Amino acid sequence: MSPSASSTDSGLLEMLTLERIEDNYFRTGVFSSEPRGLYGGQVAAQALRAGAETVPSGRHAHSCHGYFLSRGDASRPVLLIVHRDRDGASYSNRRVIAVQEGTVILNLTASFHVGEEGFDYQAHSAPVVTPPEELPDTPGGRLLIGVEMRIPEQARPDQPWPSRAWPWPSPTSPAATTLRRSPPATLASLPIRRGCLLHAVLTT
Repeated sequence: MSPSASSTDSGLLEMLTLERIEDNYFRTGVFSSEPRGLYGGQVAAQALRAGAETVPSGRHAHSCHGYFLSRGDASRPVLLIVHRDRDGASYSNRRVIAVQEGTVILNLTASFHVGEEGFDYQAHSAPVVTPPEELPDTPGGRLLIGVEMRIPEQARPDQPWPSRAWPWPSPTSPAATTLRRSPPATLASLPIRRGCLLHAVLTT
């Protein structure tokens, strides 16, 4: 049976929602009716989400490493196979293999750690820039479904590529409705079941 395609304006949270086939097998949704390259950050975020769904409650993404092995097709679903390598006293380790049409397109390894108290240290203060809700969308910068990239003032006005950017929900995304009902925030602060998981997958 051929996969059904959703509108390209389907929300980011919908894109991160996976169908659980078995305990360690997940399938992604399809968000494009036309064959085109699958954005690597999208499948990496989905793989991290799949791994997180198999760890004990209270463990959050600590680190991940990915290898993009083959080009993906955005018009087809991706099968995510999770290997539960280890569950220790405070860490869990997972390997996630992303497969399309029998071809491995991504290998991702990730560790998850229980929340602990520790030192709060930041080497530099965040720069004062225009907040995302006051900036326009950047033309050509929408690489992830349901997300706009908004570019504030840069460290140097003459730099050829921005080093500062806000990921922000597009107006048609369900995430945008959530943000309109709450104080200004970035996408990374949206609440989901595992607390900081959305922040982790958005910064993958």
